[in-house]
Amino acid sequence: MCQLCYARTSAWMPRRGFLALAGAAAATPALAQVDVGAPSRMRGLVPADEIEAASTQQYAEMMAEARKQGALAPEGHAQLQRLRAIANRLIPQSTRWNDRAKSWKWEVNLVGSKQVNAFCMPGGKIAFYTGLLDQLQLADDEAAMVMGHEMAHALREHARARIAKTQGTGALLSIGAQLFGLGQLGDVAANVGTQLISLRFSREDEIEADLVGLELGARGGYVPDAAVSLWEKMGKASGGNAGPAFLSTHPTGPDRLQRLRENVPKVRGLYQQATARR
Repeated sequence: MCQLCYARTSAWMPRRGFLALAGAAAATPALAQVDVGAPSRMRGLVPADEIEAASTQQYAEMMAEARKQGALAPEGHAQLQRLRAIANRLIPQSTRWNDRAKSWKWEVNLVGSKQVNAFCMPGGKIAFYTGLLDQLQLADDEAAMVMGHEMAHALREHARARIAKTQGTGALLSIGAQLFGLGQLGDVAANVGTQLISLRFSREDEIEADLVGLELGARGGYVPDAAVSLWEKMGKASGGNAGPAFLSTHPTGPDRLQRLRENVPKVRGLYQQATARR
């Protein structure tokens, strides 16, 4: 893990306060039922706009390639409509965790592939692979927990923080140059865009995503216990081997299941409130 520091130049110094505020912009909601603490301050070292722009560009390229190969589900596809219906119930809950989500242009797409995988890139760019839905035979509640988990990574801006931690001072200085008009616009998107889909999140990131995703699902009216059954299915799918692509960045285990079981009762009231309103 590299050390992060600020550039010791007069141009960079005034930016310190701005970045510190950016890092603290979206604290844990006061009414949150799960306890994940404040988001990482490291994310404040990388401008959110740049990461979201890189995400939008890479996502568009990926979907264009899928369409070219005939793998992108058409608008009327039943599974795609199912996923978008789930997203329509989860997205309204997102601003509790990140105010920036109000301006995100959310997208949900389905890619025909045997991969057991799904992701939500910064800025609300969601994709599921048919292998995840078909091979694990996910019920709507379980699919909602996957989506909530992936949305949580974006809402807690884990990618933004991880890039700050892995890129170090060089990337920080490059971003600083852009902010002050000293470098070519778009450099950050070019440098980090290809990393956004392959980032490996830390254990702490995964814990946050599990719990925030659990609460998102409950607030959307999805059975909280589905988070446990989902990861039980994931564990069985691994077969003791490398397992699905999803598990390479989201490893399962007894600790994860136990933590979810402990937190399900905390959000059950939210689920009951949501279903009573439907």
